[in-house]
Amino acid sequence: MFRFDWDYILTQTVQVGGKLVILIIAFLIISPIAKRAISRLINKSTSNKNVSQARAITLEKLLINILSYTLIFVFIVMFFGIIDINIGPLLASAGVIGLAVAFGAQGLVSDIVTGFFILLEKQIDVGDYVTVAGYDGIVEEIGLRTTQIRGFDGTLHFVPNREISGVSNHSRGNMRALVDIGISYEDNIDQAIGVLKEICNEFENDERFVEGPDVLGVQSFGSSEVVLRVIGKTENMAQWGAERDIRKRIKEAFDAHNIDIPYPHQVNITKES
Repeated sequence: MFRFDWDYILTQTVQVGGKLVILIIAFLIISPIAKRAISRLINKSTSNKNVSQARAITLEKLLINILSYTLIFVFIVMFFGIIDINIGPLLASAGVIGLAVAFGAQGLVSDIVTGFFILLEKQIDVGDYVTVAGYDGIVEEIGLRTTQIRGFDGTLHFVPNREISGVSNHSRGNMRALVDIGISYEDNIDQAIGVLKEICNEFENDERFVEGPDVLGVQSFGSSEVVLRVIGKTENMAQWGAERDIRKRIKEAFDAHNIDIPYPHQVNITKES
C-alpha cells in the first residue's frame, strides 16, 4: 500500500518556503538600495555642465525602469529554480527572441527600439511640454515600453513608444505669448494702440519676458470688432501666465479709457397681439 512520507514532504515544504522567503526579502532589500544608488549616480552627473537637470531626471527614471524589469526577470528565474522547475532547456530550444514572438511580444520589441531612438536623439525629456500621439501635456517618465504624459486636466496618459510617430516639443527654446483683443468699430484705433503700448511698457521688466511684448497693430476685422495683436517672447512654460496678466491689464486700461470690447448681444422682440 502506497503511503505518503509526510516527514519528507514537510521538510521539503519548509526548505522551499524558507528559500522563497529569503528570495522575497532579498528582492525587497536590493530593489530600493539599487534605486538609491542610481539616483546618487545621476545626481553626481548633474555637476557636469553637459548634462541638464531634465536630462538627468529622464535617465534616472529610465535606468530605474530597466532595473525593475531586470530584477523581476531574475526573481522569476530564481523562483523556478527554487521550486525545481528547469527553464534552461526551454530557453535553449526556443531562444529568447523566439519565446518573445511566441507570446506575441513583437510590439514590446518595437516599443524598446522606438524608446531607444527617442532618448538617443533627445527628442523629449522629463518635464517637457509636448504633443505626442494626440495628447498634450508634461512628460513625467520615459520607460522601456511606454512614455507617461500628464495632461493639463490631471489625466496621466500611458503612450506605447511604438505609437510615437511624431513629437511636437513645445519646451525647446523660448515660447510666444500672444494676445488678440477686439475693439468696436466706433473706437479710435490709434488711441487703443497707444493704450496697448503703455501696457507693453509695463511688462518690459517682467522677468518672464525674454523679448517684448510689443503691439503689432491691427490683426484682422471681425463681424463686430477690430482685432489688435500683442506679442512677446517668454521663458518656457511662462507664456500662459504672462498672457493672463496682459489680458487683465488690457481690460482694466480699456475700461479706464472708455474703450469697448465687443461682446454678443441678444435682442428679444415681443409681438403684441
